[in-house]
Amino acid sequence: MWPLYAAGFTTAFGAHGIAANLGAADQDLVRSVLYLGVLLALYDGAEVVLKPVFGTVADRVGARPVLLGGLVAFAASSAVFVAVRDSGWLWAARLGQGAAASAFSPAASALVARLNPQAKHGRAFGSYGFYKSIGYTAGPLLGGVLVWAGGLTLLFAVLMVLAAVVALWAALAVPAVPPLPKTRQTLADLVRRLADGSFVRPVAALAAATAALSVGVGFLPLSGRADGLPPVVTGAAVSVLAACAALVQPWAGRALDGGRLSTRTGLSAGLALTACGLAAAVLPGVAGLLPAAVLIGAGTGVITPLGFAALAAATPEERIGQTMGAAELGRELGDAGGPLLVAAVAATITLGWGYAALALLTTLLLPVLAVRRTPR
Repeated sequence: MWPLYAAGFTTAFGAHGIAANLGAADQDLVRSVLYLGVLLALYDGAEVVLKPVFGTVADRVGARPVLLGGLVAFAASSAVFVAVRDSGWLWAARLGQGAAASAFSPAASALVARLNPQAKHGRAFGSYGFYKSIGYTAGPLLGGVLVWAGGLTLLFAVLMVLAAVVALWAALAVPAVPPLPKTRQTLADLVRRLADGSFVRPVAALAAATAALSVGVGFLPLSGRADGLPPVVTGAAVSVLAACAALVQPWAGRALDGGRLSTRTGLSAGLALTACGLAAAVLPGVAGLLPAAVLIGAGTGVITPLGFAALAAATPEERIGQTMGAAELGRELGDAGGPLLVAAVAATITLGWGYAALALLTTLLLPVLAVRRTPR
């Protein structure tokens, strides 16, 4: 399982490590806001389009080849920039990394499900989410240190080596999991399965959690600065949010496997915590910032492993890659949609109303999760 956790760390570290440091590494990018925006969008855009595709491919040829191929492609895409050392090639390297992550990320999730019995899915996805959260947390900080020491070239070189090492590790340690025989599926069958509540409810919760997490990381520092708080305090709040999200995930997974928490109750509790955190962000100063960080982090930490465990429990094993790819698409849409919603409301009224709008939408999902057909 450890190579799969390392793969999760790699995609998270690659996503945030570079995104958080593009402007700091090249002043030309700061002056060309449009180009910077395109570079930031390429990675996530490739994931939105390709994750469902590669998830389906993993079901057809096996998740292990897709995992290994994606990691090798990620290393190769990083090597492109290391070789040319030209910011004009950033778009190609970033697009290649996003396409590669679209392959090995859902493949790793599928293997986590296939290599663990259902009774241990909570613990497995909790650990997988923990290491991805570590990657998201460490990416901006370690990426900044690497850019300070050797520019973007050094950061891409480290990502190249990291992906290559994880690929070799996975090739040696991850067992072959052959694709399972499956009945023919029409487009109507696929739409019907993805529209079923057993898929929609966990994915909606995962999308809401990712939206809140993205909003917390992006906008809580802005709120703190507007209230006159120093950067060290706003930075600490984001660190608290990330730490809570990382630490709660293994606990939630173990509680699910131990029967102390059901999927339906856990997802509902996670959404309630997340909504309360977004509502707390409306309060001024530290009184709003710290509770918001803790509650959003804890809520997303509960939702993430339980959501993926629910999807794995409700999906035939021969379709697990397709389901994980589609679920990742839902998370990516939440990752983009949450900040867009808050920013649109903030531009029209105030940032506080933006938090309130997302809190309301999150709360509205609670009656949907109350339906008892949610697995476990």
